[in-house]
Amino acid sequence: MVNVLVTMPFSDRLLDPLRAVSPKLRITRAAADRADYSATDVLYTGAPPRDLSRARGLKWVQVHMAGVNTLLDHPLYTDTSVLLTTTSGVHAATIAEYAITVLLALAHRVPRMVEWQAKGTWPPDKDRWSLFVPTEMRGSTLGIIGYGSIGRELARIAKTAFGMTVLACKRDPSRREDSGYALPGTGDPEGELPDAWFSPEKVSELLAHSDAVVMCAPLTPETERMIGPAQLSAMKPSAYFVNVGRGATVDEAALSRALAEKRIAGAAIDVFEQEPVSPENPLLKMEQVIVAPHAICHTDECMSLLGQSAFKAAVDLAHGRKPHLIVDAQALRHPDWVGKFHA
Repeated sequence: MVNVLVTMPFSDRLLDPLRAVSPKLRITRAAADRADYSATDVLYTGAPPRDLSRARGLKWVQVHMAGVNTLLDHPLYTDTSVLLTTTSGVHAATIAEYAITVLLALAHRVPRMVEWQAKGTWPPDKDRWSLFVPTEMRGSTLGIIGYGSIGRELARIAKTAFGMTVLACKRDPSRREDSGYALPGTGDPEGELPDAWFSPEKVSELLAHSDAVVMCAPLTPETERMIGPAQLSAMKPSAYFVNVGRGATVDEAALSRALAEKRIAGAAIDVFEQEPVSPENPLLKMEQVIVAPHAICHTDECMSLLGQSAFKAAVDLAHGRKPHLIVDAQALRHPDWVGKFHA
């Protein structure tokens, strides 16, 4: 029997079908601050306990997030006897849809339409065309920074629906395939869609050729403030910038200045350096900026997929199969795990 503890607010509507998946799983739910971890084998959580002595039998932690930048100083990150897995790839389709949505909204002047609707009037005829004439995304060039699961699904949509030229920036452009999780029929697992590839050192070249740029990269020491004044200066004045990765990958002050000085046409931001975002953040007050409160992937479908993905891994563990989406493959070489998986 594998004891699975869930500290996320999942309903029984989600958990009951998962309980029925295997008789080798015992699934319970409790709030993270009140949970008893003593008998837990597998933990599904957004906030794992720092005191691992509370969970001496813990074998595996599934975190409710795609990135692990918030766990870099956590004991779990260095204790290789405990497997740590993420939900990377599960959110990809939802977040890619959002990125396309806000790009279309910016290009078709939707924020300005909403602004004038709130005024309860039309602008004067002499201003109507200059205020509302859209920019077509069809046939334009999309730059994607971070060609992981989100970037690959974004490329698929951009290519198939809008005939866009796709430029991809990846840490190692020579490694184009991706074996990570993807919903059937989504993404670009073979890395066949980009028209050109760029290393991070060449990101300014990608920016200079793009009509729209979507930042999808995770936060690492190498990507922190990857987009700053020099990179923003390389962009076209007509270009749009979207960040769905992590807030700290972008110098927000530099982005605010570029927008205020109309050196780029607009932006959509779902992630910020400081969250919750400060009411004084100038990005909140700009008419050419769309802001979301880091909540774009919290759909019912996505939450269901998160649970299914996590508990598939729990079933794998119960049956001696290697769980997917392991953060640190070195953990599999730990004496506690060597020889434990047969597939």
